[in-house]
Amino acid sequence: MTNSTLVSCPLCLTTNRLPDDRLGEGGTCGKCGAPLFNQRPVELTSHNFDKLITSNDIPVLVDFWASWCGPCKMMAPVFEQAAQQLEPHVRLGKLNTENEPEIAARYGIRSIPTIALFKNGKIIAQQAGAMDLGNLVAWTNSYTTKSTS
Repeated sequence: MTNSTLVSCPLCLTTNRLPDDRLGEGGTCGKCGAPLFNQRPVELTSHNFDKLITSNDIPVLVDFWASWCGPCKMMAPVFEQAAQQLEPHVRLGKLNTENEPEIAARYGIRSIPTIALFKNGKIIAQQAGAMDLGNLVAWTNSYTTKSTS
């Protein structure tokens, strides 16, 4: 029997089961046909946040940010580039703390940008402040068990 990984579709939120040996191919949603990974961060909202961080076997890296934050703006392209390197072994998502203050408060986010790495719906690592691409990828890889490069 082949081992498999659960991955939520970023479009319809259906949980899909991908064979581990095919995870690198990304795959498409069995329900809506959308790609499961686009090598771009998913926009997180109160509608999809809980499902995407709890219904994935892969870690989810969340960028808590705000539009008025200078360091957040500087980090945005870095986070985009990180998605190209880390997916499909890590899902990346961005949560605008201005639009979703209750989610930020739930996790005690007091400064932005803050990066949080979730596994099975729980934060396993958190870092405040902007990072360059190399440090962001290395930091993420240091907390994940599978190679993501």
